[in-house]
Amino acid sequence: MRFLTGHTLVSFPGLGWEFDVYANLLEIPMGDGVITIKFYGVLIALGLILAALFGGRKAYTWKMSLDSMIDVLIYGIIGAVVGARLYYVIFQWDYYKDNLGDIFKIWEGGLAIYGGIIGGIIVAYFVCKKTGLKFIKLLDLFGMSLLIGQGIGRWGNFTNQEAFGTNTTLPWGMTSDKIVAYINNNQADFIKNGIEMDPNLPVHPTFLYESLWCLLGFVVLYIVCQKFYKFDGQLFLGYGIIYGIERTIVEGLRTDSLYIGDTNLRVSQVLSLAIVVVCVALTIYKFIKLKKSKTMEVQENV
Repeated sequence: MRFLTGHTLVSFPGLGWEFDVYANLLEIPMGDGVITIKFYGVLIALGLILAALFGGRKAYTWKMSLDSMIDVLIYGIIGAVVGARLYYVIFQWDYYKDNLGDIFKIWEGGLAIYGGIIGGIIVAYFVCKKTGLKFIKLLDLFGMSLLIGQGIGRWGNFTNQEAFGTNTTLPWGMTSDKIVAYINNNQADFIKNGIEMDPNLPVHPTFLYESLWCLLGFVVLYIVCQKFYKFDGQLFLGYGIIYGIERTIVEGLRTDSLYIGDTNLRVSQVLSLAIVVVCVALTIYKFIKLKKSKTMEVQENV
């Protein structure tokens, strides 16, 4: 049994920092092979657990059935994994149409967060229909909890040294042997997508940008929930705005984006922008409707 393996020396030249980052928490010999427990999976699990604990606590204060919430959690996770994989496969179909067996190899990577969100929501809707849970109220819990999970889970990208951004001269730019190798091995794709990458320069730590934004976003939504919660669905719409803005910006820095066909349009960037527009419009509509309703109540009481 071996602890802390698969280390990579990561440096932040502008800050003068340099330290080892380990991809694997534990390696356990099993027969002729080895079972590897990766930090990526541990961090995703940690984010999920904390998100579930917060959601469960909030569900209790909102007097929602905890048994039904557990059903949503179990089936929702399954739906999220399936959705995340399908989303990725659809936008990488040129590869998977000739390698159908690889579609099921999720341990090799290839899970898209938006696909996971869509899959989880679809399954949650049907579970709510069956159990009697209020779906819109559940979405509010979902939005806040997701920001916790995403904020923590993104550090898994750091331990894997993946999902980083383009070159930067900012002080917190980072580099490592894995990053340099990835840049050198994918120059053809970068050129195709109109991206210039120099392996000798640091890159944006986009995992950090998203992590900090999501955790700050959770704080914002929690404050809204405690002091400014006016209608069911408000928090989920807030999640769409907060995360959508972040993803629209940060996705433009990523080097591993999924693209729409043969264009240079990034799937997640276009989708994020659309989500922001829709969520802002719905939020404005709901507040206008709420204001009109209150005005009518005042007039009736006069």
